[in-house]
Amino acid sequence: MVTPSAFRKIALSLPETEERSHMAHPDFRVAGKIFATLGYPDKTRAMVKLSPEDQHYFSKDHPDTFVPVKGTWGRRGATSVFLKFAKTEVLQKALHAAWRFNAPKRRGRGEKHAEGGASKLTPPNSRP
Repeated sequence: MVTPSAFRKIALSLPETEERSHMAHPDFRVAGKIFATLGYPDKTRAMVKLSPEDQHYFSKDHPDTFVPVKGTWGRRGATSVFLKFAKTEVLQKALHAAWRFNAPKRRGRGEKHAEGGASKLTPPNSRP
């Protein structure tokens, strides 16, 4: 089980992440884009916005924890996280994947800077 405070701590550990509020619940953003929310539709859940491919694998490999949201939001990667069933290491991978999917290319999608170094914003050990 992952607590809401543990979810928040993991999300905020990612580079340039800021916490804001959206529709009366906390959300986590990189470059202004939401990659995760907490406490919606209730306090037992969170949401990560994954690529469709990552959504498929997380929900297939951990069906009690990750469930695609219904409708258009779900088809675009919104995935409910049932915190009661989440394991910290798996949730970390999902949050890293959501961060990478929503971060601008120059920030986290593995592109190199002109100097030849990897982006300083790419989270460590971020592959699911």
